[in-house]
Amino acid sequence: MNAVTDELAGHELRGAALCHQLHWLASGRVDAEWLTTLYLSAIERENPRLNAYIALDAAGARAAAAAASARRKSGGAIGRLDGVPVAIKDNFDVAGWATTAGLPGRREHRATTDAACIARLAASGAVILGKTNLDEGVLGARTHNAHYGATVNPWREGYGVGGSSGGSAAAVAAGLCAAALGSDSMGSIRIPASHCGVAALKPTHGEISVRGMVPAARRLDTVGLIARGVNDLTVLLQVLAGYDAEDPRSRKRRVAFAPPDWEPGRLKSGVIPNLAALGTSPEVVEVFENALVTLRQELGERRGVSFADYPFDRARRAGLLLMEAEMLSTFASDLADAAHPVSPGFRAMLEFARGKSAPDYVAADRMLDASVLKMRRVFAEVDVLVTPTTPGAAVPLDAPEPANQALFTSFPSLAGCPAVTIPMGRSADGLPLGMQFVGPPGSDLRLLELAEVCAAALDAAPVYPPRG
Repeated sequence: MNAVTDELAGHELRGAALCHQLHWLASGRVDAEWLTTLYLSAIERENPRLNAYIALDAAGARAAAAAASARRKSGGAIGRLDGVPVAIKDNFDVAGWATTAGLPGRREHRATTDAACIARLAASGAVILGKTNLDEGVLGARTHNAHYGATVNPWREGYGVGGSSGGSAAAVAAGLCAAALGSDSMGSIRIPASHCGVAALKPTHGEISVRGMVPAARRLDTVGLIARGVNDLTVLLQVLAGYDAEDPRSRKRRVAFAPPDWEPGRLKSGVIPNLAALGTSPEVVEVFENALVTLRQELGERRGVSFADYPFDRARRAGLLLMEAEMLSTFASDLADAAHPVSPGFRAMLEFARGKSAPDYVAADRMLDASVLKMRRVFAEVDVLVTPTTPGAAVPLDAPEPANQALFTSFPSLAGCPAVTIPMGRSADGLPLGMQFVGPPGSDLRLLELAEVCAAALDAAPVYPPRG
């Protein structure tokens, strides 16, 4: 650490955007080894309270940071994320680490190879700090794990973070990493990002390979990105996106991502009328409407988009059934492992799927097709769909999981669309609330540009990390 680094107070540096940290690393104002040590020290102090991480490799992280520092000092080729400390949800394979997927019997089984996205991260020079907490079997929206404990919201003691990527979202918000990876099948990255007041991207289905990720439902699964700034998500997407011939659902683009060429003055933004009738809380409706007023110039022409022909609740339950049915196969050995029993709640959710018929599964699968068709009709009318990310704020840890957490996040997942969430304000008692932007497949960069413009106009992001 040098005198200049002394000027960048550790607390503020931990909460800086990834892009700022990259600039400081490139200019020599910050050293990768010092940055990694800063995060590891913060994790040691704060993770016992937050339970964002369930596994760490401090020695490996320090070695990777030392290698990154050496590359920068030598003047040789460096990766796009060289020296940046990141966290990984524990359903991705990292060579030499256990991939627990939040289950009790997987602690001793070490991955032999990296997941495709982890290999890209490593090639970019990123420093992996550890694995983050998640719902058991990646099934849930609480990150209240029967075997690894609950992750606590950094902004409010005694409150949850949503899930299932809650550990990743909490780690980013609390300044325990520069950015994090999670997975998103029906909102697992966006729900906790909204509850923790950070930004997140669920990319177009197939843009980032999911090879080496424990599946929830292959037709829905995406790698999700969490960071403190929208521009950080763009950097992460550009590092991780790419065709993978070993992933059967990898998207092979004939042309590059749709460029960010929407003209704000000519933009047609869709909103869903009467959010309260869908089950959105009054305070979320109020904060959302106020945000739309603030963004009247950025969002261009605002149009109401009817979803009267789209059964949100039935679609959400269809996606959940597909996940539960596929997990019966994915986690068959875990369900049979009497030495390391899964929780009764997790078992009951999967047994629910076992009791369903083949026609029930087909009906659920067809709901995905109906979602794709609805998506095409929506984006024939508007350029972007804007919604609250969640219908309510985070709930206390001892409260039941709200059944409608994925009300707005499930549609983009079932339709294969990209979706971005940004902070839009706070509830009456100070909990973060998110705004979601949804675009047609392939519009990821356009969506990120619009989200960045709107995030700057709203200026609703909290100061990271919270001061305890």
